[in-house]
Amino acid sequence: MSVTTIARTRPASCTFSRAAHELGLRRGEFDLAVHLGRIRTVPDEGGGKGRRVALAEIERFQDRADSLRASVRAVGTTEGAALMEIPAGRFTRLAKLGLVTPVNWYPNRYRAVVWLYLAEELRQFAADEKNAPLLTGRTPEELRDRLRTGADKRARNWRGRHCGFLLRAAHGPWERAGAVAAFLGPEEIDDALADPHERAHVKALRPAPPAHGAPGSPSALLAEELMTAEEPDEIDWFRNDLARAAAEARVVRPAPRPTERPHPAATRSPLRAPAKPGHPRGLRGWLRLYRRALNSPSWTTDTSSRPSRS
Repeated sequence: MSVTTIARTRPASCTFSRAAHELGLRRGEFDLAVHLGRIRTVPDEGGGKGRRVALAEIERFQDRADSLRASVRAVGTTEGAALMEIPAGRFTRLAKLGLVTPVNWYPNRYRAVVWLYLAEELRQFAADEKNAPLLTGRTPEELRDRLRTGADKRARNWRGRHCGFLLRAAHGPWERAGAVAAFLGPEEIDDALADPHERAHVKALRPAPPAHGAPGSPSALLAEELMTAEEPDEIDWFRNDLARAAAEARVVRPAPRPTERPHPAATRSPLRAPAKPGHPRGLRGWLRLYRRALNSPSWTTDTSSRPSRS
């Protein structure tokens, strides 16, 4: 086999698991790097629907894998507060006010949500001089009033960020509409889209919530709850964005329609001609006709009327 043939048969990409191993990343870190656009993916050259990582992309990070790992490092409240050199309580207030945005989450053993934040973003927030009043001293009265009314933007901000991840991974216009619909309930989707075929198509393309347990488990139900928009203005935003995404997709190609089944009369075999009026149909029809003839008054058993044998 020639060198050219070997080069052609060698795969130009690899799976996510192998790419993560080659770069020294945990799978969660690798997936986050893909979501953030730090690592580019390519379609499966084998014809599959999944995505792969080009070997050239892995080689691009071979000499700077440490910086890549640092850019996707996610931390919880305690570690995040230490990075920003503030108490954990103040960090939680900043997160609830939406001033720092979660990048991921997981349920702990008590099924409470543990929010994760990019360490790189927290350092940038703390280094910005405009944020210094929020890190020390008394929290401004306006922000304290919002906290008293129960303000908590963590789930909403995560949904907005996760929507960006899904849109980046979508491969077509209807897939982008499905990504937006992932944050709406079935009723909101029905209200946003008048065409029932578009509704069905978009619902089928909705990405599932992040997997945190078996389907139907408390963790899975929690993931579904966090994935669904709650506040009225947030729901309106996703509905309007869905209607706009569907309108753009409709221009590219209509949503698929189910193929119509032929009418039963059209499937009748052309070799069998329809029976004429009054003619018997099949063997049973001829038998019924024969029995009626036997019982007819014109039929007689008088032997005198029968022709004699000569």
